[in-house]
This record gives sequence, structure tokens and C-alpha cells, in this order.
Amino acid sequence: MTDDAVRHVFRSVDSFDADEFARLLAEDARLVFGNAEPLAGRAAIAAGIRAFFSTIGGLRHRVVRNWQVGADTIAETEVTYRRLDGKDVSVVAVSIWRTRDDGLISDYRIFVDLAPVYAV
Repeated sequence: MTDDAVRHVFRSVDSFDADEFARLLAEDARLVFGNAEPLAGRAAIAAGIRAFFSTIGGLRHRVVRNWQVGADTIAETEVTYRRLDGKDVSVVAVSIWRTRDDGLISDYRIFVDLAPVYAV
């Protein structure tokens, strides 16, 4: 996966459109976001992402660096979340995903501490 492809994944997330992100996933994909329960299947992942989006006002990723090892991509990002109170909070995240031969993501894992996003 090229740097452009990695940025495309994060642009799809930053679009705040769960269906756009879901189109990058295999039908039987699996997603684990932080310490949340794993989501299995494109529809369940889109629903979970929509639910998460309802708790924030927006987000944007800045790719710090990324690595590709075979079918696996590892991306370190700085993510700026817009809280519902209008304040912005930035945190570091690492995402790891596996891409199938057809280009669709089959497994996606996000390692992030969201506590600062929801802190009062």
C-alpha cells in the first residue's frame, strides 16, 4: 500500500461518512477500535463507526509515518478530535490493517487512548 493509499484511508475516515470508510472494507472485515468490542462485517463496522461519530463533532488525521510489510500497513497518526463542546483535542494513534489481494481491508485495529477526548 502506497503513502497515497494510506492517506486515502484516513481521508475516508475524516470525511465523517461511515459508509465511505466501509467501502474500503471486505464484507467479512473485522475492526477493533481501542478497548471496544471487536466489530465483524462491513455493516456492523459502519454502524459502530456511525455510533462513534455521534459522540464527537469531527476529526482529522495527520500521518506521522507509515510502514508496509507485505499485506500489512502500520500507520502512526496524530488525530485531532473536535469535541461536542467545540474544543479540539489531539492524541497519538497507531492503526494496523491487513489488505487482501483485491485491495479491500480485512482486518483493522486502532490503538488509541480516547480519555482526553471525553475528559471534562
